[in-house]
Amino acid sequence: MKAMISQPMAGKTDGQIEGDRNRAIAELEGRGYEVVNTSFTDEWYSEPCMKERGVVNIPLCYLAKSIEHMCLVDAVYFVDGWQEARGCRIEHDAAVAYGVKRIYE
Repeated sequence: MKAMISQPMAGKTDGQIEGDRNRAIAELEGRGYEVVNTSFTDEWYSEPCMKERGVVNIPLCYLAKSIEHMCLVDAVYFVDGWQEARGCRIEHDAAVAYGVKRIYE
């Protein structure tokens, strides 16, 4: 079984984001899931590379890739506060619409 993580990031430090992600990974692995990485931190997703490729709306690019990865998973884990994050709400709506299992922190 595979799962991905949907987590709010706006207004959080890198340390807070990493802590939330690590907590979610531990929970999912404890339930027997393999976690599909949707943090997109490699060079391909750096701001300069995306601009060079013609990406105009970087947050929308991240969201599109995240939704694309949803087809690879059995479940999406929603970190607390997801309801306040636009991207997480869109991911949630997609999961509901397409029958992807939702797990809530």
